[in-house]
Amino acid sequence: MKKIVLAFSGGLDTSFCIPFLIEKGFEVHTIFVNTGGTSSREETKITRRAKDLGAEKHINVNIEHSFWSQIIKPLIWSGSSYQNKYPALCSDRYLIVKEAVKLCKTLRTKNIAHGCTGMGNDQVRFDLSIQALGKFNIVTPIREIQNTVNDVRGFEKEYLEERGFKVSSLNNKYSINENLMGVTISGSEIDTWDAPSDESYTLCSKPEEYPSKNKKIRIGFKKGEAVLLNDKKIKGPELMRYLNKIAGKYGVGREITANDTIIGIKGRLIFEAPAIEVLFRAHRALEEAVFTDKQNVFKPKVGQQWVDLIYGGFYFDPLARNLENFLKDIQANVNGEVTILLSPGNADAVSVDAKKILVSKDAIYAQSASWGMRESTGFIKLLGQSSATWKEINKR
Repeated sequence: MKKIVLAFSGGLDTSFCIPFLIEKGFEVHTIFVNTGGTSSREETKITRRAKDLGAEKHINVNIEHSFWSQIIKPLIWSGSSYQNKYPALCSDRYLIVKEAVKLCKTLRTKNIAHGCTGMGNDQVRFDLSIQALGKFNIVTPIREIQNTVNDVRGFEKEYLEERGFKVSSLNNKYSINENLMGVTISGSEIDTWDAPSDESYTLCSKPEEYPSKNKKIRIGFKKGEAVLLNDKKIKGPELMRYLNKIAGKYGVGREITANDTIIGIKGRLIFEAPAIEVLFRAHRALEEAVFTDKQNVFKPKVGQQWVDLIYGGFYFDPLARNLENFLKDIQANVNGEVTILLSPGNADAVSVDAKKILVSKDAIYAQSASWGMRESTGFIKLLGQSSATWKEINKR
């Protein structure tokens, strides 16, 4: 039997893949990559599920620290979201592929499989990433069957039941995907463009449950990376979990969005990313204070290009590294503390404490300046000279 590595989540699609691949003549080795959203108890269930379905061997890998350093940190530097709304919560897929490819090399096999359908974005992210990391034979059981059956999920359930395997009853109503960054929720009335039910709330509290008192927290940054919380040193994953919990109570970072997907269709979902929203607000407030006007205008353009690459499947394209190098370089003076005020549905940066805030000793906006009326009048005249000249020449 030919060895094959399957990126395994324990859900219906990847559960179907194991016996399907075995019947195709493969010796299936499964890997679950924990990107910060799965408990050890759930990992145990996933391991048992893989073995019960016939996997030759299953391994679990936790990469939450790599996820912070390789994805979340540059995302915060970018300050950007896909279509100005979705903060690329899907970007853990690239590190999942990286670990699956690593296992392929250990097993000395060129066969790799995933459970993505042909209707979504993840198939693009998985395939492009695998192609970028080497020459592999990509096997996709769900895409193989979708042209031969009308109801893919119904077929998968029947296929498993006929072979004596139980079908998981978890998350029947919604498809929920959680990692260190937050959670995405889709399915049911979300897909039909109706109002989501109360059952769709995951990390965030429902509005009627918001705390009655506002709360302040202080986040310290060193070269653009959050390293302090209320004066205590904290590592990335720990900070994310704390912020998801505390800001989630106030409903911060919950959005309903309809993205234009990579494959050209609309994809409606809910995402909850309290920690990302808080870090975006705090980091941007600090940048605004220490950047020049030119930096403040140009950096978001670079950040948007980086996020668009990440959303679109091109994390391993060299341009992504080029952009990250710029984002890293421009963070040199992004050092200081920002106070965030949490209130129902909001996270506001209310104060900034940094040594290199660009405040001139010669002027205070709208209060005082070291220049007079003649300098101001002359500056404004020259600033508008081109427009005034055009108007004079083009009079009718």
